[in-house]
Amino acid sequence: MNEKFFIYKGYPLVRSGNTIYYGNMSDPYVTMIQILAKNKSGDMEVTSKVRVVQMSTDLTLSPIDACIKNTECECGLYEALDIARVWLEKALKK
Repeated sequence: MNEKFFIYKGYPLVRSGNTIYYGNMSDPYVTMIQILAKNKSGDMEVTSKVRVVQMSTDLTLSPIDACIKNTECECGLYEALDIARVWLEKALKK
């Protein structure tokens, strides 16, 4: 498995549609970012609302039990990635 991923502040990003997974799947936790709304800014669409969910990578847990914490905010993708990074770093230090 020699796949290359985009890296943001030390963690890989994997996107599928409006969902972005941030973190290493081999770590105990990853963060999922769901893009809920976009606005037009000139010729581009920019993210305007997201849901950020910290998840356990333990495959024995149900999807509901795997969700550790979540938030929904009217912010852009960079702000969501910063929330995700802080959550990951705190969780992985435990």
